[in-house]
Amino acid sequence: MRRMNDLVGLTRDLDLRLVEAAYRQGIFPMGAAEVQAVTWHRPDPRAIIPLDGFHVSRSLRKTLRQGRFETTCDRAFLEVMRGCAEREPTWITADFYRVYGELHREGKAHSVEVWHAGRLVGGTYGVQMGAAFCAESKFHRMTDASKVALAGLVARLKERGFELLEVQYLTPHLERFGAVEISLAEYLKRLAKAGKKTCRFA
Repeated sequence: MRRMNDLVGLTRDLDLRLVEAAYRQGIFPMGAAEVQAVTWHRPDPRAIIPLDGFHVSRSLRKTLRQGRFETTCDRAFLEVMRGCAEREPTWITADFYRVYGELHREGKAHSVEVWHAGRLVGGTYGVQMGAAFCAESKFHRMTDASKVALAGLVARLKERGFELLEVQYLTPHLERFGAVEISLAEYLKRLAKAGKKTCRFA
């Protein structure tokens, strides 16, 4: 999803330190391959999923109980990114694999993988800042796999003492999981507070 009314900048390249600084200001990048550029966005309002308000539907609870899927963390970060890019158009360009791969190697970006019979069938990934996690995208190759990934992410964040899960834009799909909108000012306040806390994702 890309909205031009929250556009705050445009660059030709993606740089690791620039990306880190942007996230701390509530800004995130999206690749625009059609113009060979990177657009930078800061939505207002901002969508978050309250960790204590995550809604698990009856059907998802049943899927989780069945144990058909295996969930892991940080086992296949770039593969999850590639799965998320399996759509047209995609904003995940070559520069994103390079920069987010570097963030992952530095322990600042993480993934949740969902496997079935040894095959990667779903996942989600994002950027960590202290006790805040900024989710970037998710994908599925089997029914419910992306939902299982999101449930796995929330469980990991709660288990590790995270305080904030940001999901960029509110959609009807995310709303079903308990996502809500807050003002940009409130988001930046919560981000600053969570960013001062130390949490281990993996």
